[in-house]
Amino acid sequence: MSGVIAVSGATGQIGGRVAQLLEAAGARQRLIVRVPERVKLPGADIALGDFTHPDTIRQALDGVDTFFFVSAPETRDRAEVQRRVVEAAAEAGVRRIVYVSFVSAAPECTFTFGRDHWHTEEAIRASGLDFTILRDNLYQDVIPQFAGEDGMIRGPAGDGRIGAVTRDDVADVAAAVLMQDGHEGESYDVTGPRAFTLHEAAEMITTITGQPTAYYPESLDEAYDSRERFNAEKWEIDGWVTSYAAAATGELDIVTDVVERIAGHPATDFRDFLATR
Repeated sequence: MSGVIAVSGATGQIGGRVAQLLEAAGARQRLIVRVPERVKLPGADIALGDFTHPDTIRQALDGVDTFFFVSAPETRDRAEVQRRVVEAAAEAGVRRIVYVSFVSAAPECTFTFGRDHWHTEEAIRASGLDFTILRDNLYQDVIPQFAGEDGMIRGPAGDGRIGAVTRDDVADVAAAVLMQDGHEGESYDVTGPRAFTLHEAAEMITTITGQPTAYYPESLDEAYDSRERFNAEKWEIDGWVTSYAAAATGELDIVTDVVERIAGHPATDFRDFLATR
């Protein structure tokens, strides 16, 4: 793959990992960030860019061939913000977008934040640019953080199974896609090697880390009531609650061989992730 690869969110969890992999591979890249001081790659080509100001993205993408588009933090208007980012990329002359989406993204998917991803995917498809969509499952990295101070994971996931994937595996897939041809027009579900319930996740956390953890399957009403104390806006609480509810509906019970097929190594099992974190 020739040409400059722009990486958004280059100081974040996914963008930062991808930037390091591209650097190690000798790829030509430009890191799009809001705070240059947080970049950890000495001598990197850095461009200032803020998704809420499309002109800055247009300028940052000037001369770029491929844009690795890491989705913005959740906001009420994220879908519209990201639509304008896609427009800015097209206006800048970008040839291809590789976008980080979410499994089962759809206009009425249970996970409300997943709807933003669907609208962004549609904007990318309508742009006329080449594209590759990476639909990541839930990150294994965040599951231990679901537990409260009492070691209890609470949410309306029922007995739903989750094909959770590590951020490292996602970054490996993304870097491979960015540096290869032949992925144009593809949409990949990026998952772990097996699906498991939050009951099973809690048992694994307890056994492997020694941190006593259990899962309580809340009802939807209980989930909303237990989150009232955060005084967050309704759209945000909806996202928190429905991230669990999407497991209960089966929308996260997706397992593929994408990591092994594209990154060239087996996807990381949750047990192995816990043992090495």
